[in-house]
Amino acid sequence: MRREGSPWLGTKVIIYKELCDHMSSARMRVLEILVVLTALASLYAAIQQIKNVTAEDPFLFLRLFTTSQDPMPSFVSFLGFLVPLMAIGLGFDAVNSEYNRRTMSRILAQPIYRDALLFGKFIAGLLTLSISLLALWLLVIGLGLLMLGVPPGGEEIARSLLFFVVTIFYAGVWLALAMLCSIIFRSAATAALVTLGLWLFTTVIWPALAPAIAQAFLPPDDPATVVIGAQMLARLSPSTLFGEIVLALLNPATRTLGPIYLSQLQGAVMGAPLPLSESMLIAWPQIVGLIASTILIFVIGYVVFQRQEVRA
Repeated sequence: MRREGSPWLGTKVIIYKELCDHMSSARMRVLEILVVLTALASLYAAIQQIKNVTAEDPFLFLRLFTTSQDPMPSFVSFLGFLVPLMAIGLGFDAVNSEYNRRTMSRILAQPIYRDALLFGKFIAGLLTLSISLLALWLLVIGLGLLMLGVPPGGEEIARSLLFFVVTIFYAGVWLALAMLCSIIFRSAATAALVTLGLWLFTTVIWPALAPAIAQAFLPPDDPATVVIGAQMLARLSPSTLFGEIVLALLNPATRTLGPIYLSQLQGAVMGAPLPLSESMLIAWPQIVGLIASTILIFVIGYVVFQRQEVRA
């Protein structure tokens, strides 16, 4: 049977309704408070460390994101840990809650297709995360201006903005995964536990398993091949991709994210910063990997959702 009208009819209504629910929910308030408090703690430690660095550093402002002081990790380390939790918290009951409240069939009885419902929920969650991350990014910039007294340069702002955009893509991967589990499992608790388990596996366990798997399947007499294979396997984890992108964007002296070859060192001044365009070229495969992962996971969830019985 051929559908009539646009499949995206009602998307704006879904986005607006879900965005209002997210921004006013107690769950989102708790996550925001947790992120802000940890960010302030890491920034305070970073600022104390940066004050001992000469102000002639051309990328002094970027140190706010990457500097750590024992026992406090850096700001980007906190984000790499907390952004997935925020995304999972928004998406683990995005679809199954409609089934549990017996509202799915009522919503789809309106002139709203499944396409608009699922896409609207995903965009609303991504907008909520983007608003929270934008406020956090502005907080970092404002505190840096107040505490350091040094205005950021144009390239520093550009690099930090790109970092902000990449963090949104990183959040999108976990939001899409949480929504996929919400589609597959009718229980919100099961969906949350499975998503958290996958996050822990890909973030903690998989990078540790990758070298062992590479050694088991690649020739042991070629150490370089084993190292490259382990690195390629580790990049199946979104957390690894995000960490490499952050290294390339926020540390301008980074010249490669893989093994260093002699051809890359010819004519290079060790420690000299790279232009933003070259840093983007280094991180571009990882950025594409994050975007492709988000699209792939969302498409899988879309296909599964289209085949489900909404009256069940």
